Amino acid sequence: MLEKLFQLQQHKTTVKQEVIAGFTTFLTMAYIIFVNPAMLADAGMDHGAVFVATCVAAAIGCFVMGLLANYPIALAPGMGLNAFFTYTVVLDMGYTWQVALGGVFFSGLIFIVLSLFNIREWIINSIPHSLRFGIAAGIGLFLAFIALKNAGIVVDSPATLLTLGDITSMPAIFAAVGLFLIVGLANRGINGAVMIAILVITLLGIIVGDIQYQGLVSLPPSVAPTFMQLDIAGALEVGMLSVIFAFLFVDLFDTSGTLIAVAQRGNLLDKKGNFPRLGKALLADSTATVAGSVLGTSTTTSYVESTAGVSAGGRTGLTAVTVGVLFLLSLMFSPLAAMVPAYATAGPLFYVAVLMLAGLVNVKWDDLSEAVPVTIICITMPLTFSIANGIAFGFISYVAVRAFSGQFNKIDISVLCLALLFLLKFAFFA
Repeated sequence: MLEKLFQLQQHKTTVKQEVIAGFTTFLTMAYIIFVNPAMLADAGMDHGAVFVATCVAAAIGCFVMGLLANYPIALAPGMGLNAFFTYTVVLDMGYTWQVALGGVFFSGLIFIVLSLFNIREWIINSIPHSLRFGIAAGIGLFLAFIALKNAGIVVDSPATLLTLGDITSMPAIFAAVGLFLIVGLANRGINGAVMIAILVITLLGIIVGDIQYQGLVSLPPSVAPTFMQLDIAGALEVGMLSVIFAFLFVDLFDTSGTLIAVAQRGNLLDKKGNFPRLGKALLADSTATVAGSVLGTSTTTSYVESTAGVSAGGRTGLTAVTVGVLFLLSLMFSPLAAMVPAYATAGPLFYVAVLMLAGLVNVKWDDLSEAVPVTIICITMPLTFSIANGIAFGFISYVAVRAFSGQFNKIDISVLCLALLFLLKFAFFA
């Protein structure tokens, strides 16, 4: 049955090799079952319900990816998009988390349409590479800012807006220790470095009496507080259009970048360098997003951590299915997830931020028409606490810089249209 489903012999792999690869991938991304519930809980969502939604949405995405597309790519609620969901859409813009879930739902539906009609390639190819790198880096800085805020290292100030917090406090010290532990373990090639650091810092919190021990294993909590609670009508407000676009836009590039990275690492491209079954892979991603919004979590997307499993020998969808099974087994560890404090996730957030900044090396800094929009994106995302604003300012500034430089003819029509839409949004719906 497994041979028929995954063509193991054709891909020169075995069941044992695929299962080991699945465990490897899971260990590198399992931190999301601790980070995502904690982050969405700040938006007022039930921690236990989000924990269940996170695990189940990830499992659905992995199963669809494995069984439909037959790729060793795992999915889970995406980092950055969960921060945007909580801190921008809910806490800053004032929408309810139910409306935010509605926005995630519509972004998933649009992604399905784009995948079915092969429009995705046109959108991706029309966006300048510099803006793509800038958006990824901006999200990284956004996550780093949240990490510093959660650890109490950066606090608000009536005089300077921001200032240094009490870096001798326990949360600040433990957050720093967590980050250094992750880097040390990662440099030693240890899989699961992020998850290990979260567990170690949580244990330290228990030892010093800051966290009350609640046990490790229990039956999963109810998903009822978030299941089918999305507000479809509220998400159709004009002000939510930029939010839906941000959810969709970031998911598009996250997924595209992940698919390329995994394909290159696993030599999964065909002889012409194309990605076979691309439509099915994208359909798995978009389907998982829609399912996740119904269950009660932010955008579910492909994880670049899947490259760890590919490096361990994963070549087929059996790797992804293994990850999905492990996410379902994780449902039994809800007490452990409930104990994880904010300072235990600050280190992982900062670590992910560092990884996302790597794309800046590909920006042509000697070309101001690229450097200026990228810089604007990277500054405005964290300082306005909004991925959507960063994307908007990036497109607007790109068109403006090109136009004033006499390079208007180099602007793709889709980029120009998006920039105009963002201008109209700020002019009439800000």
